[in-house]
Order: sequence, then C-alpha cells, then structure tokens
Amino acid sequence: MGRVGLAIDLDCRDSRCCYAGDRRTNYPKLSTDQSMLSIETLILITGILLLLGIASNKFSARMGVPVLFVFLVVGMLAGSEGLGGIEFENYSMAHGIGTVALCLILFDGGIRTPFQSIRSAWKPAGVLATVGVFITALITGLAAAWILGLTVLQGLLLGSIVGSTDASVVFSVLRGGGVNIRPKLANTLEVESGSNDPMAIFLTIGLIQVLTGEVPLGIGLVTLFLNQIILGTIVGLFVGWAGSLILRYIRLDAAGLYPVMATALGLFSFGFAAQLGGSGFLAVYLTGIVIGNQRPVFHRGILLFHDVIAWICQILMFTALGILSFPSRLVEVAVPAILISIVLIFVARPIAVFLCAAPFKFAFRELTFLSWVGLKGAVPITLATFPMLADLEGASVMFDTVFFVVLVSALVQGWTLPAVARYLKLEVPTRLPPPVTLEISSLRNVDGDIVDYFVDEECQAAGCMLKQLALPDGVVIALIVRDEQIIPPQGGSMLLSGDHAIVVLRPQVRALVDRVFAHRKSPPKELPAEFEFPLRGSIKVHDLEQFYGVKLDAEMGATLDQTLRDRIAKEDLKVGSAVRYEQIMLTVRGLSSDGTIEYVGMTILPVAAAKVTTDANDKSDEGPGKSESPDS
Repeated sequence: MGRVGLAIDLDCRDSRCCYAGDRRTNYPKLSTDQSMLSIETLILITGILLLLGIASNKFSARMGVPVLFVFLVVGMLAGSEGLGGIEFENYSMAHGIGTVALCLILFDGGIRTPFQSIRSAWKPAGVLATVGVFITALITGLAAAWILGLTVLQGLLLGSIVGSTDASVVFSVLRGGGVNIRPKLANTLEVESGSNDPMAIFLTIGLIQVLTGEVPLGIGLVTLFLNQIILGTIVGLFVGWAGSLILRYIRLDAAGLYPVMATALGLFSFGFAAQLGGSGFLAVYLTGIVIGNQRPVFHRGILLFHDVIAWICQILMFTALGILSFPSRLVEVAVPAILISIVLIFVARPIAVFLCAAPFKFAFRELTFLSWVGLKGAVPITLATFPMLADLEGASVMFDTVFFVVLVSALVQGWTLPAVARYLKLEVPTRLPPPVTLEISSLRNVDGDIVDYFVDEECQAAGCMLKQLALPDGVVIALIVRDEQIIPPQGGSMLLSGDHAIVVLRPQVRALVDRVFAHRKSPPKELPAEFEFPLRGSIKVHDLEQFYGVKLDAEMGATLDQTLRDRIAKEDLKVGSAVRYEQIMLTVRGLSSDGTIEYVGMTILPVAAAKVTTDANDKSDEGPGKSESPDS
C-alpha cells in the first residue's frame, strides 16, 4: 500500500501470535506436518484448488450462491480444521497474495469499464466512494467498539476495514448475469466499487498508525489522504495515457506479448503510485480504464487474457483467505459478528447511501437497492491482515470478526440480490447476448473489426435480403453460417432465424450496424450526433427508416439517390450539397460520371438543431427537406 503501508512493519519479525488469547504459535508457516511442503506438493495443491474453484463456480451458478462465498468455504474445507488439513497461518503471504490479486482484478475491471459508465455515474459514485465509506466506517466502528468491548479507535479501525464495497464481488454479480438492472444504477455501483478501496485503505492505515503512535490525529491523516488520492490519480492517468500510446504504436513480434505488456503497465502503475505514497489500487484501476477505452492493438486478446487472470486470482485469493481462517474461532465470534453485520447492512450502509446519493436524483427504490448492494469481499479480509502484521492488541479478534462479516454479507446480500431487484421493480428486460467481436490477427493497429451477429426471430434483420439491410458504406457481410453450413453471401441472400452473420466493419460505424441487427423489442441505442456515417446512394428510404428509426418524409420505395436529386436543383448538385430533415442531414459525398449519387453522408442532428430545423420546415412552403449549398 505504498510507503505508508511499509511503516506498519509488514515483516512482523515477532513470530509469536499478536493476540494474547490466541492458541496459535509461530504463525508464518505452511505445513501439513512439522516439515515444509515441497514445491511439487504446492503445485499439486494449487491445481486441486483451481479445479475445486471451477467446480464450485458451476455449483454457485446453479444454486444462486455468490461465488465468493463458495470459494471461501472451499478454502475453509481445505484448511487445518477441514478435510484438506492444510495449516496456513502466514498473514504476510496472505497479504501479498491478496494485494497482487486485487491489483490484477481491478485492472481487469478497469479495462472493461467504458467511458460512458464513468460519465454517467462519476458524481454519485465519487461521493459514495469517499464520504459514503467514511460514514459507513464511523457508524459500524462505533457499534463494533460497543459490541466487542474495544476502544473507540479500535472499533473505528474495524469499521474502516469493512467500510468499502468490494470491486471483485460487484463485478462478478453485475456481469455474471445474476441480475440485470438499470444502466445508471449498475454504472454507479461498478464505478463506486472500483474506486472506494483507497478511502478504506487510507482509514485503515491511518488508524493503525495512530494506534501505534506513528501519526498524530489531525494534519497527518489529512496529508495521508491527499497523497493517496492525488498521487494515485495522477500516476494512474499518466501511465494509462502513455501505456495506450505504447500499445497502439509499438511493434511486437508476437501477439501474446501485448496482453503481457498491458499487465506490466498495470503492475507498474500500482507499484509506482505506491512508491510515491499514493494509492496503487486507484492508480491501477484508472490505468485500466484509460487503456481499455483507447482500443490498443490486440484489444480482444488483452481482454480475454485478463479475464483468465482475474478468474485465477479470484479462485486463489478467496481460497487462500479461506484456508487462513479457523472455523472454530469463527464460531466464538459468531454472535458479535452477526450483530455488527446487522448494523452494517441495515443501518450504516443505508444511512451512507441516502445521505450521499439522494442529491443525485435517485428514486427511493434505487437508493434502497444501492443500500442493499454493499457487498463485502476480499478487500476487508486482506485489510484485516494489517492489524495482525502491525502486532496490534485484539488483532486476531478483528480478523475473525471481519471474516465472519464478509461471509454474512456475501451470503445474505449476494444471494438475495435478484429477489430484491425484482421486489423493487428495478430489473430491466434481459438483453440479448452482445455480438461477438473477433480479433483481426495482425500485429499492427488495424482500423477494423470482425463481428459475429446472431440472427434470431426478433432480430430486425431476420427475413431480409442483404441488399435491404441499409448497411453503411464499407461494411461487408463476409459470411453467413447456417446449420453448420457456410453460405457465400450475395445481394439476394436472405438472413433467417438462427443464422450467424459475420460482418467486417470499421469501429466508427459499429453503432449503425448494431441498429441493423438490433432486437425489435429492445430500446434502440442513441446514435452519436454530429458524426457522419457513410451510406450508399442505392439504399431505399423505407430501409433507412426501418433500421435507424429516422423520418425522411419521402417516397418509401425511392433510393437516397432519387430522394436527394428531387430535393437539390440540378445546377446545385455537387459533392458537399446537403439536405436537412427533421432528425438528420444527408450530404452528397460521391457522384458518378452521369450524375448519379453513389455515396451519401448521414449526420444525426443534435436535439437543438433538429428542433430549429423542424420549426423552419413548419414555416416553409418548400416541402419537408431544405437544400443547402456546399458553402452554407
């Protein structure tokens, strides 16, 4: 956690247990008997744990149990008091495993977070990630001090440890298909969970340093907080910007090196920010966001690679933390831990959400759902190792309590999430699986994608011939796959339900092509305004209106070529001539030798411009379209 974290003495040279009532001695060990396990045995155990993790994931999906809970239970069963009999009490190693795993999980979450999510949710998510964590930690900490008989500062330390929403759990729930909620709500949860770790880490480290007498209350804590946030943000954005340029323009000899370089940039961002005293977790998340939104070379390969890495990290991290626990000691703290969980879930989190998110025009039902999705995960358990390494009094009780609270949160909140969403009527219709984007196998930055669109009965393209699809210029349907048979596409080829259309396109026109293959019952995505899409002049007005939801007030069977030549005087017809309609503007972009319009540019008008055009057309006797010269 940076230089600040090193001040806690992570080496913990005193090998004795740091809690007086603890039965353990010499906790830095990993053994099934008195001798250390061989590397071969460790590899075998790792393979077994990964296989168990995959099997438990299938069980989790079938039973609806959060995968975090299942992984932790698998780890507990593999531990010294379970069937596996593995004695693992090395808190320094657990801290290291958790830190690296969280770093890579946050980087994976960052590269999958689009800028649109950030823009729509950064204000409420930012307040929840800072003020919300502080309020949650304060209320939970005061309750913990009273319930466990701790000092106020010790109670606040425990509250700080469980104060943040865990990114890996939220990403897993929201992207795992467990519940499909409104985009603004989902974006807020995702951005909050990815950015609130620095506040929890700051509070945890700051209070530990106050308890050990290294930092006084007041200006020292403020300086620590500013260093964490400001330096983490600067390093994360800078490394992301520089890294995206490197990934875009560097020429590597092997495609597999691009995901490795992306990983190296994420690790460098984390380490560099930590060395400067900033938040490495915030830095690596921001680096992932910047790189993921800049479409680096081998973009899909990078996403797939980090999806694999994130799953491996989740399985190993959660099972390792499960092995670290002792079920017998969890039973001893069960009653106070349940009471603290009740305060955290039903009091602290709701108060924090309603105070912080209500000003951002969330409905009461949405605020209630935000309050319920305060899922805890590996971050609190990893932070709970800090007091153990700092040799604080009562650290063992804190660790066991935090572990139990995480189990309760994962089971109660995670398991009931779909039911709560349905009860609050926040679920939206399940979307069709997004089209699959296939990587163009090139070590250069090729401006193109190969997209596999699945055509079902409700797809707008179903039952249409290829020449009727109103596809943008330069978009090619390269292949049709039907019943495991390959059909060479022709203009008269018809798309049927169950077909796969393999489309080659440029990323700039992806929004238009998505509209062509959209689900009839799905709300259409807005097309970007003031961006010109290239179309062929042979496209018919009927097809244009059907697939893109625009109105031209022209003859349905006419082509764009015929429609524009009817609106533009013959002497004014030239490249650049334009006709405005209520929602769009069509511009001539290509003419043949006989005056036929071959290519047309379609621009979606901004709302204000479209209104002005409508008002002007209402007052004009010239008809629905108004011709403009190239210089107008």
